[in-house]
Amino acid sequence: MSAYSSDLDLMVTGATGNGVEVDVATNLLNGTVRLSVLWTQEIYLHPDDAERVAHSLLRAAEHGRHITEARSPGTDQSTSHSD
Repeated sequence: MSAYSSDLDLMVTGATGNGVEVDVATNLLNGTVRLSVLWTQEIYLHPDDAERVAHSLLRAAEHGRHITEARSPGTDQSTSHSD
């Protein structure tokens, strides 16, 4: 079982049509965010897809913050909120 949870709303492939994919995932144990480009070392994105990746990274960052806040000693969970 992986500690990473991928953003299932992100379905982006490269603009060149060669099957390259982007994956954004949050580590459920420590809140770190992983950005993966699958099947190659680089990817060319259409502007709309680049925006989707950016939004996915923002969602993952927020998810990661919630994970690290929940694991921090002395954190008052009653004051945690989401924008």
